[in-house]
Amino acid sequence: MFNRLRRLFSSSSTLDQMLAYPEGKRIYREFHKLRREQMDQDALKVINRLNRHGYRSYLVGGCVRDMILGKKPKDFDVVTSATPAQIRKVFTNSRAIGRRFKIVHVVFRGGKVIEVSTFRSLPEHRFQPGKNQDYMLKRDNEYGNPREDAARRDFTINALFFDPRNESIIDYVGGFDDIEARRINVIGDPEISFKEDPVRMLRAAKFAGLLGMSIDARTLKGIRRYRNEISKASPVRLLDEYTKIFRTGRSADVFSALAETGLFKPMFPEAWQASGASKQSDFRDSSIGKRLVVADRMLSEREDLTITIFIALLLADVVRDVFFGRRTDNIMDYVKSRLQPAAERMQVSGKDRDRLIQMFISQGRFMQSGRRRRVRPEVFREKIFFYEAFMLFKIYALAENNEEAIQKAMFWEIGPRGRPPEAGKVVTTFPQRMRNQQNRRHARQGRSGRRP
Repeated sequence: MFNRLRRLFSSSSTLDQMLAYPEGKRIYREFHKLRREQMDQDALKVINRLNRHGYRSYLVGGCVRDMILGKKPKDFDVVTSATPAQIRKVFTNSRAIGRRFKIVHVVFRGGKVIEVSTFRSLPEHRFQPGKNQDYMLKRDNEYGNPREDAARRDFTINALFFDPRNESIIDYVGGFDDIEARRINVIGDPEISFKEDPVRMLRAAKFAGLLGMSIDARTLKGIRRYRNEISKASPVRLLDEYTKIFRTGRSADVFSALAETGLFKPMFPEAWQASGASKQSDFRDSSIGKRLVVADRMLSEREDLTITIFIALLLADVVRDVFFGRRTDNIMDYVKSRLQPAAERMQVSGKDRDRLIQMFISQGRFMQSGRRRRVRPEVFREKIFFYEAFMLFKIYALAENNEEAIQKAMFWEIGPRGRPPEAGKVVTTFPQRMRNQQNRRHARQGRSGRRP
């Protein structure tokens, strides 16, 4: 309580300096095209009920940004003055999750979830920054008001509120102007923001690649200066971001932005060095970039790809000698030793690491389309790692434009192929229902011995 009172008297000027509009700028419906009819109706039901119980509630973040850009939001998130406990009382069909950042999931019929969070306050160090201070956010459960909540978010484009009662946008940070200018601008001091949460730097590159936006000069300077802070980010959160990126079908654009900002090198140092990406003026012309371009195209053509395949595409240059039969001796030791540093830094699980190793050491097998090996093609196809190994081979062959390898890939595509394992990790850009229909059709074709 004492800290809260002290901040009320001492922090107002600091907060005002961070905000473009300290009192909040209302942008009414006459000046934008957002309408209630565009919104998720369940999200509006959540807001309306919270409002009826006396809690201020808005739509917030990416959904507001995407609608201003004319894009269809994937999720509609709600922010409110109600605490998680109060939200739970209003909605019996809800559950609280998270420790670092407590939120409430309101669950609707069919398992649909609307995410509801409470207005957060600024961390204490925002008001009393110090030299060599640890800014990393360990927990973020101090509740505040809309002004503070907007100021504590990552970028101005993600800090807009939408009030469905009068269809107005509430802007404290200048995010509306930045969206119209297609500009990514960090909120507050870049040093503090990126040290608080290094994943924000990755997200800046992601938004630049996906939304076709430029990164503000001050923000870009901060990313390049503090890029090595990314090594302090949680590997679990980084993997979650990678998954989101791969799922978009625009991974080449995003990783190109990572290269331009200088983030790719500290994130994947072995791959950066082995690929020679630094010598290319356009990341898409590098070996990694070419593979990601092919993979993105396959996703658009409704191929199933897994996270493991994408990770293998990033690391393929580290073990390039396994491809096209270049290396035939001590392959296991070669692959294990070369992959170990990256796998340990990314905290790849033992199961996934074994799968990666099997995918790489089997690459030479695809260059032999006959029965000269002890393992016959039909037996090889039954291996649990076959699908991912084959897709890695096919993408690598197409990216390298190796005609012989492409012909070999055509041989291996004839006949039934298993579907990718661990369906929960499948990355795709088309709807689950459509993918399920395809999988059932592939299963029928597989049983009849026809090509899928």
